[in-house]
Amino acid sequence: MKFINKAFLSLVLAGTFLVSSCDSLLQVDPRQSIDANGALNTPDAVDAALNSVYARLRSVRNYGRDLFALADALADVGQTTSNSGRLIGENNNQPNAHFQAGFWQNSYFAINEANLILDGLSGVQGASAAQLARWEGEAKFLRALYYFDLVKVYSYIPTAIFQQGVTDEGGIPVVTEGVVTSSAAFSRQTPRSSIDQVYTQIYADLEDAKRLLTSRGVQYASSGAASALLSRVALYRGDWAKVVAESTTALASNVGSVLSGSAYVNGWRTPVNPESMFEVRFALAEESIGVNESLQSSYTALLNLSNKNSQGGWGDFIPNATVRGFFGLTQLQIGTPATDNNNWDVTRNSDIRAQLYTTGNTVRGAGRQIEVTKFLSKSGFAYADNVPVIRKSEMHLNRAEANYRLGNAADALAELNAFKALRGLTAVNLSGQALLDEILLERFKEFAFEGQRFFDLKRNGRAIVKTTPAVNLPFDDFKILPPIPQREVDGNPNLNQNRGY
Repeated sequence: MKFINKAFLSLVLAGTFLVSSCDSLLQVDPRQSIDANGALNTPDAVDAALNSVYARLRSVRNYGRDLFALADALADVGQTTSNSGRLIGENNNQPNAHFQAGFWQNSYFAINEANLILDGLSGVQGASAAQLARWEGEAKFLRALYYFDLVKVYSYIPTAIFQQGVTDEGGIPVVTEGVVTSSAAFSRQTPRSSIDQVYTQIYADLEDAKRLLTSRGVQYASSGAASALLSRVALYRGDWAKVVAESTTALASNVGSVLSGSAYVNGWRTPVNPESMFEVRFALAEESIGVNESLQSSYTALLNLSNKNSQGGWGDFIPNATVRGFFGLTQLQIGTPATDNNNWDVTRNSDIRAQLYTTGNTVRGAGRQIEVTKFLSKSGFAYADNVPVIRKSEMHLNRAEANYRLGNAADALAELNAFKALRGLTAVNLSGQALLDEILLERFKEFAFEGQRFFDLKRNGRAIVKTTPAVNLPFDDFKILPPIPQREVDGNPNLNQNRGY
């Protein structure tokens, strides 16, 4: 069994074969990969191969930017500044301004790598039972994460499906065996699985990961992280009892901590967020995404908080009036002269999350604006912040919503109020639709600029409504889904395109 790590088979999911030797998106740092001629028959080779699957999460098209910033630009979280011209089309919800072909390609490349690892485990020489279990568990966790990210982007979500069953809709292609040759890639032309089939595969992988894994740090898959991800997947699937069970298991695990007060804010200032149950790690400065497309650059023009006059990123995407209103944010001059950016901050209400917003700078000539500081050189070097994929606090909100859907209103309200207390808010006494709306509102506030709002609207079948820019995108609009990359459709007669493209 051979493992190809070069950008030669850029997509081998369904028989579509692309040569992308010049596509830097698909390059893997050599220190995290193995030679294309190396067989997966030693522990070192498997570890190197697995590192490559983790490394692909850092892509700009995945957690390096798009699954957070682009997703929130599609939603109603913020507005673009025109500082660099990025994310404007997505924020305006224009046709074809959505997740890009590189997201599809990079994700399926990673899935193929995971499949090759799983295919080759029986031939690894000198491996212990514990090593084999860890490799299988981590590969399946990662495969599940990539598939979940793909299906939530390119397909409708089980809890809200428009025109269910029409021929041009469905899930995504699911393949569980790797390929290493062009002939194998050409011959495999996999159609889209049903949405339910995709979720069933994700469930199976995560159940195996839960059983096989322990924990070796939040930058790696663990049993606790698998339960946490399964809680989110079940939320999207509408499997409410499963959400409650997996959220409870994740909260009981020793992976991650639920923080409150100043500890919550400080968690966003440390290289590894203590709330993280799984996060994408940027370990070295050379892994920096750079000044143009990193999360730091997308969200703020600041280089750091110690000197607001230091030129940093572009600050392309900033909080809109709705988010500013959540936290009582207005610009506030705190010293003189007014030309010094350090003499500006913001007003804030009692919600502790307001501490994660401040004024930027005028260095790039775009005007001083209110920005989010969740990603701000916290790894010790610019433009390469670790990215929390799953934070433990989410489990409380998942469980609150699931209990509401199950008719356990008292439990849902108690969980919601306990969560509000963590963020410095007073308790509420709500029932019915008002209770659900309040739970979803807390999700909006908690995960602003973490890429969840677009999918929360999508899974609830709600329109995307914005005032800046002026957008009213109903759920039945075709632009809720992105196009499947056209060259993939052209190369696979069994792959149906999403409607409208």
